[in-house]
Amino acid sequence: MNAIAAPENYLDISIAEQILRIVQDGQTMRGYPVSTAKNGPGELLGSECTPTGWHRVRAKIGAEMPKNTVFVARRPSGEIYTAELGARYPRRDWILTRILWLGGLEPGRNRYGNVDSGWRYIYIHGCPDEIFQQKPQSHGCIRMRNADLLELFDRIEAGIHVFIHH
Repeated sequence: MNAIAAPENYLDISIAEQILRIVQDGQTMRGYPVSTAKNGPGELLGSECTPTGWHRVRAKIGAEMPKNTVFVARRPSGEIYTAELGARYPRRDWILTRILWLGGLEPGRNRYGNVDSGWRYIYIHGCPDEIFQQKPQSHGCIRMRNADLLELFDRIEAGIHVFIHH
């Protein structure tokens, strides 16, 4: 996989397949469709690419918030997403329901300097279900359907490793 040995429990995100898998004790337990960056894989700040390599979930945000809560700068905005709200702001990059904030674990690749995933604010997050497609469309983050994200959020702990690859 890479320089970091795969732990027994981790999240595996395939950019080529647009799938996030929960791996426990070396076995795939569950898979979810995702949407990664429309600009493809890459680590540079400002690239709007999905970073590859080993990460960890550095923070779980939004545990007590209702489904479709709108987040701005990792804080609830006070809005609940609806199709009408989406129509009013068609160009907004919606971050909904929950946030799993990723931090890179590989210095020089996805940690520190201009490649740091945490400083790039790379998340696994919900998006409007009516616009979700299992194809690259994000600005670098990993988007999920809201119900899938709620299930994933409740199944994992902060600190779990995440491997993102082509």
